[in-house]
Amino acid sequence: MDHYIDIRVQPDPEFTASQLLSALFAKLHRALGQLADGKIGISFPEVGKTLGECLRLHGTAPALAALEKTPWLKGLRDYTEVSPCKTVPNAVKYRVVRRVQFKSSAERLRRRSVSKGWLTADEAEARIPVTVEKCGTLPYIQIKSLSNGQMFFVFVEHGPLQDNPVAGRFSSYGLSAEATIPWF
Repeated sequence: MDHYIDIRVQPDPEFTASQLLSALFAKLHRALGQLADGKIGISFPEVGKTLGECLRLHGTAPALAALEKTPWLKGLRDYTEVSPCKTVPNAVKYRVVRRVQFKSSAERLRRRSVSKGWLTADEAEARIPVTVEKCGTLPYIQIKSLSNGQMFFVFVEHGPLQDNPVAGRFSSYGLSAEATIPWF
């Protein structure tokens, strides 16, 4: 993880920054899934209540070059500003950037319990009240599933700063529950 590329979305009168970031993330997810090597991580250096307008790719120079050789940004080049591949500065901290999944819908939990045969519809209604719903306060990206066409949220948590890097693999989202990315 000694190199990085910043990709900044350029808001347009027709699209908000969050819509463009979601489209960028969805395209990156497909590209990372095709590479399937787990060597590229991501972060959002402007994270706050939202993920901001910049997505940072982290990896080795060869891993980032392999991604750049693919046409994954096709259709978004007019809406993004891509930095050249740069070396990570010295004396940085590290952090885990991971996906957090919430069991957010009581109705979905009821349907699943019935479809799996764990409960009858009446039992599910009685045992799974609306109060089990958890709503996250983490920033998120909304993307569309390629398998079923449903929209869903990918909640992203930037963990606490650490002094030392932790090696590991990244998912096709560029996120990991244990591997760190440099934070600067």
